[in-house]
Amino acid sequence: MGMRPIADESVAYGAMKPQRACQKQPGNVLRRWLVPLVESENVRDVSILLKDRIAALIVALIMCTGWASHGSAEMNAVSAGQSFRDCSECPKMVVVPSGRFSMGSSPAEGTQLIESVSARASLFDRFLPWTREAMVRRNVGQEQPQHVVTISEPFAIGKYPVTRAEFAAFIRETGYSMSSGACFEANHHFQRPPEAGWQSPGFLQTDRDPVLCVSWTDAQAYVTWLNTKVGDQTLNPKVGGPYSLPSEAQFEYAARAGTQTAYWWGEGVGSDNADCAGCGSRWDNEKTAPVGSFQANPFHLDDMLGNVWEWMADCWNANYTGAPTDGSAWTAGNCSKRVARGGSWNNEPWSVRSATRSSFDIDDRGNYIGFRVARTLP
Repeated sequence: MGMRPIADESVAYGAMKPQRACQKQPGNVLRRWLVPLVESENVRDVSILLKDRIAALIVALIMCTGWASHGSAEMNAVSAGQSFRDCSECPKMVVVPSGRFSMGSSPAEGTQLIESVSARASLFDRFLPWTREAMVRRNVGQEQPQHVVTISEPFAIGKYPVTRAEFAAFIRETGYSMSSGACFEANHHFQRPPEAGWQSPGFLQTDRDPVLCVSWTDAQAYVTWLNTKVGDQTLNPKVGGPYSLPSEAQFEYAARAGTQTAYWWGEGVGSDNADCAGCGSRWDNEKTAPVGSFQANPFHLDDMLGNVWEWMADCWNANYTGAPTDGSAWTAGNCSKRVARGGSWNNEPWSVRSATRSSFDIDDRGNYIGFRVARTLP
């Protein structure tokens, strides 16, 4: 079953072939993108068009110049931003270009983060292993050493985390069984109520919210189902088809989208850029937000930071010493634990940076853990 591009407006602007865009005269390209802004009499339309044009222009500049901000990511010219679905129940996927980037936090970022937390800590706090400062120091160590990773081939990744509606389609079609009462609720108690599960995560959700209370094993079952929908097992024989959980490198590369700042939108968390405990959104530290509630990054991907932790394919390793540099999943280490990325609605802003990484046991379920999928391209 082939890819069927989705004809929504934002993707139409971003999906213009970069090769063609780079070959056109710059004046003609700018005229094509800016004339509708001048001609529109509706202020709201101008705002929407301008946002879409800026996002598309960033991707086009990355493609045409062959480098990203700070010179840390080098992109090849591919149809970045093009979206598709393999079936009506399948997640919306977005094409990500090949390239190079610096993975992990730099020494400067780590030092700045530790110093900012230390400045607010008491002398007593600094000597306790469970304090915020100790936690931040441990997490910074997990994000290093920073290293260059090469993504040699374009790939696709879910535009959003898998939603409740998408997961429900999988449950209906397969009859997959998930035990109830095995989901941690992170509403400041970390209990396991008898009724807790993906349908009852401890707060109200819409079908557009990310599915929660799914273990790594549950996520892999969903991936297997997607691969049966596609039917082509030659693209990624290790998992029986083109779909898989993302590798940790793929996720960070896609989350950064050509940036090397702490967040893709800048060095500071700002306000209303994501859902976390201190991100300035209406959902902060209360619940998940419906997917797509915030601005997408320059690769047209949503909710890469905050909202919900997302399962990766990688086994857990406490730092990047010996990590793969080709973008593949790290299949050595503690494989009873798997990497999670992105941070969640109940985490502080420092936990939703592009470099932040964590881990959970493969059978853990929580109302702060979800996932999105990746796909090998033909």
